Order: sequence, then structure tokens, then C-alpha cells
Amino acid sequence: QLVFLALNRNNLTGTIPNSFGNLSALEELYLAESNLEGSIPSEMGQLTRLTIFAIAINKFQGVIPATIFNISTITSFSVADNLLTGSLPADIGFTLPNLQSFGIGGNKMGGEIPVSLMNATQLELLDIAGSNYVGQVPANIGGLQNLQWINIGSNHLGSNKTHDLSFIASLANCSQLRLLYFNNNNFGGELPSSIGNLSNQLQRLGLGQNQISGKIPAGLQTLANSLNMLGMEGNLFSGTIPDYLGKFQKLQVLGLYGNRFSGNIPASLENLTELYKLQLSRNQLQGNIPSNLGNCKRLTEVYMQQNELIGFIPQQIFSISSLSNTLNLSRNSLTGSLPLEVGRLISVYALDVSENKLAGEIPQTIGGCLGLEYLMMQGNYFQGMIPSALASLKGIRHLDLSRNNLSGQIPKDLENLRNLQYLNLSFNELEGEVPTKGVFAQAGTVSLLGNRNLCGGIPELQLPTCLPKGMKKRRSLEMKIVTVILGTVFLVITLASFAVLCWCRKRRNDRSSLTSEVDRALRVSYHELYQATSGFSSKFLIGSGSFGSVYKGRLDQHEDRPVAIKVLHLLSAVASNSFMAECNTLRNIRHRNLAKILSCCSSIDFKGNEFKALVYEFMENGSLDTWLHQEVAEVQSSRTLNLVQRLNAAIDAASALCYLHDGCETPVIHRDLKPSNILLNHDMSAQISDFGLARLLPKITSNYSQQGDSSIVVKGSIGYAAPEYGMGGEASIHGDIYSYGILVLEMFTGRRPTDDIFRDGLTLHNYVKMDLPGNVMNIIDPVLIAMEREAQTEAAATEEEEDGDDIQEEGDSNHVLSPSCEACVVSILEIGLACSVDAVPKARMKMKDVLRELHRIRGAVLRGG
Repeated sequence: QLVFLALNRNNLTGTIPNSFGNLSALEELYLAESNLEGSIPSEMGQLTRLTIFAIAINKFQGVIPATIFNISTITSFSVADNLLTGSLPADIGFTLPNLQSFGIGGNKMGGEIPVSLMNATQLELLDIAGSNYVGQVPANIGGLQNLQWINIGSNHLGSNKTHDLSFIASLANCSQLRLLYFNNNNFGGELPSSIGNLSNQLQRLGLGQNQISGKIPAGLQTLANSLNMLGMEGNLFSGTIPDYLGKFQKLQVLGLYGNRFSGNIPASLENLTELYKLQLSRNQLQGNIPSNLGNCKRLTEVYMQQNELIGFIPQQIFSISSLSNTLNLSRNSLTGSLPLEVGRLISVYALDVSENKLAGEIPQTIGGCLGLEYLMMQGNYFQGMIPSALASLKGIRHLDLSRNNLSGQIPKDLENLRNLQYLNLSFNELEGEVPTKGVFAQAGTVSLLGNRNLCGGIPELQLPTCLPKGMKKRRSLEMKIVTVILGTVFLVITLASFAVLCWCRKRRNDRSSLTSEVDRALRVSYHELYQATSGFSSKFLIGSGSFGSVYKGRLDQHEDRPVAIKVLHLLSAVASNSFMAECNTLRNIRHRNLAKILSCCSSIDFKGNEFKALVYEFMENGSLDTWLHQEVAEVQSSRTLNLVQRLNAAIDAASALCYLHDGCETPVIHRDLKPSNILLNHDMSAQISDFGLARLLPKITSNYSQQGDSSIVVKGSIGYAAPEYGMGGEASIHGDIYSYGILVLEMFTGRRPTDDIFRDGLTLHNYVKMDLPGNVMNIIDPVLIAMEREAQTEAAATEEEEDGDDIQEEGDSNHVLSPSCEACVVSILEIGLACSVDAVPKARMKMKDVLRELHRIRGAVLRGG
């Protein structure tokens, strides 16, 4: 008779035969790690002598037959990592009293942990991780005194309340406990001091990704002689990191990231000589990086990003030759230069010092980091030339040196880096000819925005042609001659203009007083507007704002075409001033991307009240805001914008701002640019509207401007208005550029700058900045991703039909945009960031540069890369 059957770790397929139920003498069954599927036969319940039931890591599905839970002889029950559903029987501890090992994690099972399980007093291993269990952990779990391994992580246990961790006190009875994981649940409250009463044999303690708050209890230090892994990441812990952690000399992994720790990094961590992974990122840590961390000679990974660290990077950090994985010091306030010792990190895989205040030249010694694949140094003050030694990094895949003060030419040898997939050199002061091979051969893999003196490169980059070397000196002499000539011409024109201006002023003084706000020829009567809107009926209301309401109507004088009628709310002088501003602005400007004013009305209504209205062309596709932000029920509709449509709208808005700022005789500042003030025509072309806050630049110091521009009144809408406006700063074109930058970020992330997540110092600008470029998929509008993914799927299906090839296997293409599409979105968002810099308004990207770069990006998108 068959007593022992081991078929595990084979390539078996199919199901478990029902006839296995006839193996009445079978005691041990091993079918793990194969490709078996289907349901577990209920006939298996007939194996009344079974002690080991091991079918883990297969594809079994359905509910575990109740008959199996009645085999009281089972000591090892292992069904983990399948597709099983259902819940555990309430009486499992009574029907399987001899359990020693119980592993059911990695399935789709759920419900509460049966209290009866505490009756299986011989239990040594309990693993229900990665399932859907809810409720509380039984308070008497410590009654299982033989437990050595408890893994209840990655469930939905707990209730985010203070009593959730009360079960820990009972675990003091488990004197042989070596592993305790309850991470990735909903446990709340503070970590009880009873954590220090756990077994002195405990080696691994994982409680990360919960809602545990408060300080780390002092009692934890009693585990110093045994723990080699401590994971407390992703909680709400606060206070300082205890000095006593330096006593945990066996510790190999310390995970404290994603909490609210403050204060300095303890110098005592130098005693953790066995440590290979240190995770302190995303806290509020301050002070300097301790130089004595260089004594941790086994470190392979160090994460300290997104803190408030200051001072120099200690050179001792770069003397840790074991650092072979990652050194991430980004998003702090580190100063000084990058130490020459950086070249000692021969085998480091990723180095990130981005978004700090580092300065000086990038050392040539960085070429010694031969194992480097990811190098991020963006957002600092590095200067000088790009080191030629970077060409020694043969394995480099991702290189970002953007937003620094680098100058000189781009090293031509960078085009020989065959593995380089992304290169960002944007917003520096680089000059000269751009290489054309390697990573430079595709516009979607290289970003060179904001470097005004670059030339050459592939045509898709749309850079000016480089001058021959012999032409440069001759061009310099020609420029000097031209300058002299232009200076003379300018003087003559200035004198002539002055004479003409004096003559014009004399004539203007002779005219009659201008009492109307706009030309009388443009006027329409109140009666006509009343009839066109059926008495300003609510059924014709298409929108409203702080200064007025907008109605749809039809006017005979405009060939019965639909028009938009903006009726001002004349409850304050501000609304009247808005009418003046809009009339005076729009009467003198004409551009295809600016809303066209057709008529206006300044009259008295039927009740004798003052009435003012403006008549515009009706834009049948409404505002950009309604296309970007729809209700959940509407998302499946056709009112969504794809990548090209959003890019076109961004280009149209940029074109309009270029005209307002540089193309008008008197520069015009809009001051209230936002999605609801951008309208879409029948062909989806965009037009900027609502000039109620607009200002003519030379007049901002007039009495009229001062009335509306007091330091108490913010010029624009919250979230879109430039920060300097909130401090009483004067209106300028740089304020419009800031609003445009926020607009661009909103268009491609789908998030308003006023969304609830933007609090405690987090802004839309910082939200995007933190995830560029490597994690851009985390912030792109999900609606946009879905549309582009659908387009890619349709294109692939069409290609498959045409070519007769098999459809590609499912992979990353189902989860991300194409590399070229993703690179284009990164470039667009970088423009949004460059426009929305808040510190120095004049440092914002010029609109003409924005327009040029957006045209280049659109060209790349339309070419498919």
C-alpha cells in the first residue's frame, strides 16, 4: 500500500485525480511547486491517515473541501500560493488538533481568524500572509506556546484603533518565537511596551505599512541581542530615532522609512557592523549625515531621501566598498561639492543626489563607478563642464544632469554609451553642437530643453544649424557693424516717434469725451439679450463665476448663430472694473487662440438697474476644465482628451500667451489663466477667455489698477495665481507663466492644484517634481494612460491582422505607455515645472521657448518617437 507520495517540483499539469481518495494508507503527500490546477477533490477527505498535505505553489482554485479539515491526523497543512477562496471553518482548531505547520497564505481566502485555532497547541508555524483576512488577531494567540514563526502580514487585520495590538502582550508566552510579521495591515494605536517581552530568540520583526503611531518604546531594546531584521516602515511613528538602536549589533536590515521621525540620525548606528540595508527615507530627519556611518562596512543599500538633512556629504560614505546596490540622498538640503571619493563606489548600481544644494564641478572620478546604471544629479547647482569620464560608465542606462548650471559642450563620447536609454541635460547653460548617434539619435530618449546655445543634432530636436568655425569670427564683426547701424536707425525712429506721439496727443485732447466703455458700433441692447436668452432663463445658463454668469443665446445681428453672453454681477466696483478690463483688452487684440468679443451691452435693465454684458463666439465644446475633470459616470464617455489633444491645447494656450506678452503693442497680462478659462472650439482648438482680471502692463500703476491690485486682493485664482501675487507683488508676465505651468501640470496629471492631497507644504509642482522622471507613471492622469493603452492595443491588433503575426504576450505593455510616449510626457511635465518655479519669477521659462519646445515634442509624438 502507498504510504508516501512525492511528486513536487516537477512540470506536472492537469488536476488531482479523484481516485487519489482511494489511497487509504497514504500518510504523506507532496505535490508542491508544479503547474497543477483545478479544484481539490472532496475525495481527498477519505485519506484518514494523512499527516502531511503539501500542495503549495500551484494553481488550485475554489474552496478547500470541508472533508479535508476533518482529517485529525494532519500535522502539516501547506496550501499556500494558489488561487483558493473561501474561509476557514470556525471549528478548525478542534478538527485539526495536531497541527504543527499551517501555511495557507498567498491565496484569496478571507474572513476572520478562527478563535478555535488556538486549540492547536502544537502549532509551530502559522502563515496566513497575503490573503484577505479581517478583524482582530485573537487576544489569546500566545496560548500557542510552541509558535516559532508567525506571518499574518498583507491582510486587512485591525481597525486603525488603539487596541489593535493588544495581542502582542500574550506572545510573551511564545519563548521560541523567531519570526513575527504583521506588516501591511490596518493596525493602529501605539506600539505597546510589551513588545520588549517577546522571545529573546526573535530574529525578524516586521510591522511596517500600518497606522502605528507614537514613539518607539524603550522596551524594544531588550531584543538587541537577537534581532537581525527590524521593519517599521510606512507608519506614523514620531519622535527621534533611539540611540539604543546602535546596540542591535546583529541587525542586517533596518527599515524606518515613511514615518514622521525627526531630530538627528544617531551616531550610534556606526556600531551596526552587520547592517547591509539602511532605510531612513521620507521622514523629517535633520542635521548632518554622520560621518561614522562609514564604519558600517557591509552596507549595500542606503536610503536617506526626502528628509531635511543639511551639510556636506561625508567622504567616508564613499569609502564603503560594499555599496553595490543604491545610495539615495536626494531631496534634502545637502551642500558643498560631490566628494572626489565618489569614484570608490566601483560597483554601486544607482546613485541619486538630486534635488539638493550641491555645487562645484562634477568630479572626473565619477568615471570610476563602473557598475553604475542609474545616475541622478538633477536639481542642484553643479557647474563647469560635463565630465568626459562619464563615457567610462559603459553600463549606464539613466543619466539625469538637468536643472544645474553646467556649461560648455556636450561630450561627444556620450553617444558611445550603448546601454544609455534616457539622458536629461535640460535647463543648463550648455552650448555647441549636439551629437547625433547613440542616445542622441532619438528625440524621445534625450531632453535638452532650456539650453539656448545648443545647435545641430537630429532634425527632430529642432535646434538651429551650427555655424562653420570660420564663420564665427566673421559673424562677430558683422554683428558689431549691424549694432552700430541699428543704433543709428533706432535713434532716428525714436525722435520721429516722439514727434508723432505729441501730434497724436494733441488730436486726442481735441476729441469729445469717451463716455462709453466700448465702441458704440459694437453695442447690443438689453432687450436683444433678454430675448436671446428667454429672459436669462436658467435653461440657457452654461456657467458662472465670481464676476458673472454665462448664457447661450442667439442674436439676429449675428446671423442667428449661437453666442455666449457673459452677464456681469454688478454688486461691487470689482465687477464693473472687470467689464472695463475685458472691453479695453479684447477690443484691441486679435489672435486665433483668444476668445473673440462680438458685441457688448452697457445699459439699464427693465427694473432700472445697471446692466453690463459681453457677447462672445459660442464655443460648442465648452471649457478645458470639463474635459479634464469629469464625474465618475462620465469617464467612459467620449469627452476625454488623448495625448495629442492635450498637447495641442497646451500649444494653443502658449501661442496666445506669446502674443499677449510679446505680440501686442502694449503687453497684456491675463492674470487668471486656468482650465475653466480655456475654451474649446468645434475642432478642439483652444482659446483663452475671461479677461476680467487682465492688465495692460504700462498701466498697472494707474489709479484704476491700484483699486483692483491692492496687496489684500490676490490677482487670480487660488492654486493658479503666482505666489508673489499673494505677497502683494505687482502683476507681470512671469505671473502668467506660472499659471501656465500649473495648467500644464494639471492637464497631464489630472490633478487640480487645489485637490485635497495638496496640504502640509505639498503642492502640485512638488508632487510632479518628486516623481520625475523615473516614476512618471505614478502621476500621469489615469484617464490618459487608459486612452493611450487602448490606442496601443488597437494599433497592435491592426498590425497583427495585417502581418499575420501572433499577438504579443501580456507584459509591461499592459501597464505603461510606450517608451517614446512616456518620454514625451516627461518632457512636457518638465516644461510645466520650469514655468512654475516659485522662488525667482524671472527664472521661469520664457513663453517663446515653451512654444518652440512643445512644437518639437508634438513632432516627436506624431512621428511615434
